[in-house]
Amino acid sequence: MKVIYLKNIVLVLCSSILFSCSDSSNSVPDDTILNPELKGSGYFDYSDYAPLAKQPIKVYFHIPANSNSNTPIVFLFHGDDRNASEYRDALIAKSEQYNFIILAPEFSEQYYPTGDKYNLGNVFVDGDNPSPATLNPENVWTFSIIEPLFDYFKNSMLLNANWYHIIGHSAGGQFAHRFVMFKPNARFNTVVASASGWYTVPDLKVDFPYGFIKSPLANLPFSTLFSKKLYVQIGLLDNDPNSPGLRHNAQADAQGLNRLTRANYFFDFSKNQALQNTVNFQWQISKVAGLDHNYIPAVNYAADLIFK
Repeated sequence: MKVIYLKNIVLVLCSSILFSCSDSSNSVPDDTILNPELKGSGYFDYSDYAPLAKQPIKVYFHIPANSNSNTPIVFLFHGDDRNASEYRDALIAKSEQYNFIILAPEFSEQYYPTGDKYNLGNVFVDGDNPSPATLNPENVWTFSIIEPLFDYFKNSMLLNANWYHIIGHSAGGQFAHRFVMFKPNARFNTVVASASGWYTVPDLKVDFPYGFIKSPLANLPFSTLFSKKLYVQIGLLDNDPNSPGLRHNAQADAQGLNRLTRANYFFDFSKNQALQNTVNFQWQISKVAGLDHNYIPAVNYAADLIFK
């Protein structure tokens, strides 16, 4: 059993069905199954994906006032501060403007510590030192919780969505662009990977996590990868080589010394790979004037890319 906390309402979530609490003066009747009129912001604890049931995530959401069963869903992935509620709050105005639902999962340090468990998706026990012996089963990859969560939410809320969009910023941008790579058959539509600190580049001469070698990505067809609707978003002022938390080593610095140059490197290298392999290239890069590494304007610009 899980509890959703909503403004002035507490709703109990049990077996993927939402019921009201009978002892709340603001509750709906006990026999109401998922009130389709549910609006506003809240959160719920999700642990129904069995392989990661012992690593629950808190999912912050916002349902706009004009939503209906056809309202699209946007997954919003936070940065290294693990502040999903603040990311959700930063995007509420756009949610109301464009009429989309925000789902912002929080991958806590308690259950998903370090970049291995979050940024790199728990694909390997140690993502910086990949090997066949340390490759985790796909069902425990952090990436693998997103599709079940999508089904859980849309079924619980009686939504008709067959796909979803993704916005990820900073560490969330890393999660987002790697999700596209490791889960190419997932039901995402448009993905905006914003201000990643560094990238897994589709380079078949460089080891994971900086390239594709020594990972399942070595077998990923470029025709599949480059057919995805991926935006690489970067602020033109996100060019500080001494930005806190920005990784510096020989492999990361080979992509550039700051997020701006690394975003350009990732996009340009990928585009050249598509040209050399004569495959269609659907990716785009969005360079935003006046934007530094601030997630608040970044996620709003990302929403504009998807819905304008």
